[in-house]
Amino acid sequence: MPLSQLKFINYPAPKESRTSRKREKAGSNPILSGLLLAILSRVLAASTFVQKLLWRLNGFDKIKHLPELEGYGARSDPTVIPVNTDDDELLHLSELPRPRNRKNEEAYYTIADYHDAYLSGKLTPLDVAEFLLPLITRRATSVSQYAVAYLDIQPEIVLAAARASTERYKSGKPLSVLDGVPVAVKDEVNLKGHKRCLGSSQDFKHKLDATDWCVLKWEEAGAVIIGKTNMHELGLDTTNNNPTWGTPLNPHNEAYYTGGSSGGSGCTAAQGICPVVLGVDGGGSIRIPSSFCGLYGLKTSQNRLSVFPAEHGANTVAVCGPMAPSIDDLALAYRIMAQPCPEDPINDMWPSTITRDALNVDGSGKRYLGIDRDWVARSDPVVLDMFNTAVQYYVKVHDYEVVNVRIPLQAENQKAFSLTILAETMTTISKERVQQLQHPNQILLNVSGMHATAQDLLASNRLRARAMRHLSWLWEQYPGMLLLTPTTPCAGWKIRKPSDITDGYGATDADMTLRSMEYTSFGNWVGTPAITCPVGYTEGNVPVGIMALGQWGSEEQLIRFGERHEGFLGEDGVRRPTEAGNWVDVLSEAKKQ
Repeated sequence: MPLSQLKFINYPAPKESRTSRKREKAGSNPILSGLLLAILSRVLAASTFVQKLLWRLNGFDKIKHLPELEGYGARSDPTVIPVNTDDDELLHLSELPRPRNRKNEEAYYTIADYHDAYLSGKLTPLDVAEFLLPLITRRATSVSQYAVAYLDIQPEIVLAAARASTERYKSGKPLSVLDGVPVAVKDEVNLKGHKRCLGSSQDFKHKLDATDWCVLKWEEAGAVIIGKTNMHELGLDTTNNNPTWGTPLNPHNEAYYTGGSSGGSGCTAAQGICPVVLGVDGGGSIRIPSSFCGLYGLKTSQNRLSVFPAEHGANTVAVCGPMAPSIDDLALAYRIMAQPCPEDPINDMWPSTITRDALNVDGSGKRYLGIDRDWVARSDPVVLDMFNTAVQYYVKVHDYEVVNVRIPLQAENQKAFSLTILAETMTTISKERVQQLQHPNQILLNVSGMHATAQDLLASNRLRARAMRHLSWLWEQYPGMLLLTPTTPCAGWKIRKPSDITDGYGATDADMTLRSMEYTSFGNWVGTPAITCPVGYTEGNVPVGIMALGQWGSEEQLIRFGERHEGFLGEDGVRRPTEAGNWVDVLSEAKKQ
C-alpha cells in the first residue's frame, strides 16, 4: 500500500526548518598513523584535560547553544512506524518475487543462478560449501585476499547446514529460492556457535549465544551462513582498516579501502563469494562499503529489522540491512529478514514484509526527487558529474520530477549525530576496555565518547527533532519524495601508504571520515531508510554510488527506485572486478572439484 494511505506511530509533526546560519568552515584534524598514533593514544588516555580541550576544539560543546533549538523538544528515538490496518494473508516465501538470473557470463551470479543449479542437480549446496571453506579460512601462516574478509568460520556448522539443504533439494522440498545459497554476516551481529568480537581482540559475545532474529530468518529460509565478516573495530570508522584482523582490500582497486565499517561484507560480495551479505549501518556502514565496492546496499528504517534477543550498541542510530550486486537479491533478502519479531515489542508493531499489500507500494501520484543543490555541490567533480547524469536519466526515462529542497544545519546535525553515537557506544564498553582497543579508537572514545553531558545529549536530540519535523514538512509538500545525493562526496578512499595497513598501529583521518559520512549519517540520525546504487566508475575502476533517502517505512519504494536505476547501468549491469583473482567464479569452480 502506498505510504500516503497509511497512518503512522510517532510521526513527527510537520514544521519547516529555516535558518540564516552559514555553514562554518570545518576544523582540521591531523592524519595519524604509525608510532606517533600509538604514543598520542597513550598520552590522551592519561590526560582528561587534553581530552576535554580537543572535545571543545571539535565543537561538541556548541550544540547546546544553538538558537535554532528554541521551540523543539528532544527526540531521543527516531523510530516511526507505518500502521497497515489491512488483514492481508502472509505469502509463502516461494510466492515472493523471484530474483532474475544473471544477465550474461561477465555478470555476478544471483540467488536464482544458485537455486537453478541446485534444482538441476548439476551442483549441490554441499559442493559449494566444500569449495568455499578452504578459500575463506585463515591459515596459521597466511591469510588470503578472500580469508581476510572473515573473522570467524565454523566449518562443522557450515557443512551441516549445507548437507541439510542438499537433502531438501534431493527430496524436492527446498525451503525457498534462498535455500542453500551461501551468505555471510557482519561480525557485529550474533550468530549461534560463533564468537563476536566487533572487529577487536576482545570478546563481546551475547550471553545467550543466540542468533539475532533477522539473521535467523535467513537461516529459516535455508541460507547457508558461511561465516562472520571483518569489520572496522566497533564500527567506528569508514575504512575497515583493522590492524588486529587485517584490512581487506577493495576488489575493484586494491590501492583503495573497501569502506566500512561493514567492509568484510562488502569485500566478499564484490569478490563473488556470496550473492548477498548482511551489514550493520550506524552512520553509513552499509552504504559506504556498498558504494566503494560497487554494490547495492539498503539501510533500513530505525527498528525495521530486529536483532532480538540482543540489541544494537548505538540503538538510536544503528540498523541491519542487506548488501548485494543484484537489486533483486537485495529485495528478496530484505523481505525475508525484515519479518517482524513477535518477541520484540517495537519491531512487532511493523507490518509484515511478506504480504501482497506490502509489495504494492507504487501510487498513482508524481514521482519526486528532492535535491539540495548546495549540499550536493560539496562532492568531488567526478562524483557530481555521475550524479547529474543519473538524475537526467531518472527524469527522462522514469518520469521523475526534480524539486529543489533545503536540508538546513547539515554540519550541526552531523556533529550531533557523532556526539550521540559515540556516547551510546560508551554505554556498552567500560573505560578499562577502551584502553584495550586499537589506537585510533582509543583516541576517538577518550576524546569524543566520554565527555558528553546530559545537556549535550538533550540538545542534540532537540536538533534531531527539528530535522525530523522538517523532513515531515517536505513530505507533506511532495508526497513520496526521495531525497537524492551521492552516497559519498568522494570517489573511494585511497590507502595513503602501505604501512597504514601493515604496521600494526592502524591509521586515522578524522576529516576524511566525516567527509565520507556527510550524506549517509543523516539517515541514521532521523531514522529513515536509504538505498545506495552503483552509478559509475572513475579512472582506475573505482566504484561510485548514488543514494536515495525515503520516508520512514519506505523500503519497498526505495527498492523500486533501485530497480528503475538498474537500467542506467546498461545491458552489462553491475561491473565485477577486472583484476585476475579478485572475483571468484563459484558455480563453475565448485563443479570442477
